[in-house]
Amino acid sequence: MSRIGKKPINLPSGVTVDVSAHGTVTVKGPKGTLTQDVNPDIQVKVEGNDIVVTRPTESKRHKSMHGLYRALINNMVIGVSTGYKKDLELVGVGYKASNQGQVLELSLGYSHSIFMALPSEISLKTETPKGKNPVITLEGIDKELIGQIAAKIKSLRKVEPYKGKGVRFVGEQVRRKAGKTAGKK
Repeated sequence: MSRIGKKPINLPSGVTVDVSAHGTVTVKGPKGTLTQDVNPDIQVKVEGNDIVVTRPTESKRHKSMHGLYRALINNMVIGVSTGYKKDLELVGVGYKASNQGQVLELSLGYSHSIFMALPSEISLKTETPKGKNPVITLEGIDKELIGQIAAKIKSLRKVEPYKGKGVRFVGEQVRRKAGKTAGKK
């Protein structure tokens, strides 16, 4: 049994869910609206103040989809009620981040600056506190979209294990390696 799939999703106040006949789940809340297409085999029902996801059989495919769609719908409910936020920090000498509206400008030690246009669903904020590393803050209601954008920004300069330079999440632990130890005889 899918432990995640069996749990009902509790709806916070102000959030409404609409399940269409052909398997589209629409979640509306104070922060916005999200939709998700659900496989026709998986049934989504709104029972009172809970959402219940059920599967028809015990096959491996149905079990995996059961947990998946329950998690996706739960992420939508959390997104429209409280939202999601990811903070990235740039660790390295001369690394900078700034934004003009939805265009992010990054200086990551390359010979050129990198410009990245972000979708309008995500709010972007950059700050450089004095004496600290620059921080990029991404906020929005779609967990998947924020994760994709954060992963794309991280991939522009991966954290290297010797000095720890690169783009990382705030609070992320980086496994450091010892450098060369050459001794004279």
